[in-house]
Amino acid sequence: MKINRIIESFNHAVNGIIWAIKSEKNLKVHYIIAILILGLSLFYDFSRLEFLSLLFAVSLVLISEMLNTAIEKTIDLVTDEFHPLAKIAKDVSAGAVLIAAVNSIVVGYLLFFDRLNTFTNQIIYKIHNSEVHLTFIAILLVVLFTIGLKAKYFKGKGTHFQGGTVSGHAALSFCIATIISTLASHILITTLAYVLAILVAESRIEGKIHTFIEVFNGGLLGTLIGILIFQIIG
Repeated sequence: MKINRIIESFNHAVNGIIWAIKSEKNLKVHYIIAILILGLSLFYDFSRLEFLSLLFAVSLVLISEMLNTAIEKTIDLVTDEFHPLAKIAKDVSAGAVLIAAVNSIVVGYLLFFDRLNTFTNQIIYKIHNSEVHLTFIAILLVVLFTIGLKAKYFKGKGTHFQGGTVSGHAALSFCIATIISTLASHILITTLAYVLAILVAESRIEGKIHTFIEVFNGGLLGTLIGILIFQIIG
């Protein structure tokens, strides 16, 4: 029962994220920028601390925008008339988003500006050989693309976490299988990795959580991102 409550809470959280991205124009813009920035980070030799700073700045903007949305919706629920305190609450929450956005701009400037002038083959070579970085970015991009596709094409069937036009479980499992096959370069390991991915995908169909097409879309998405990151960029 405790595990079911945890899964249900996680499901509600995912629903909230997807609803916000789908409904709020500003958050949608921030979300797209976040994907582009994380993708761009693949080409720069960031230290662990620098990458954490970038990830924190990106997350802070998204979190602030979502909290701003939550506050605005709560106020609109309580009253539909003008009230000075309601205006202050909305203005303060919007101010928090502005501070987070300015912070992200400063962090981006400090991290990217000098490197734009020193974009050399040596840097690209280092990034290409950073397997941990590439793996993390590949998995993160799969999650972000899956959430984005669910937000855009969700038709009300099931829930965002358990349903939607793309199977997130299939996407992640096939992305990880592609990464394993690339890093291992061994036919047996590759076969076992993809067998496990297929079993994950089959379980989503068997549980009637996704259709075959939704699972296929997820598997294709995960495989393409894995190939893009490790065999084209890497």
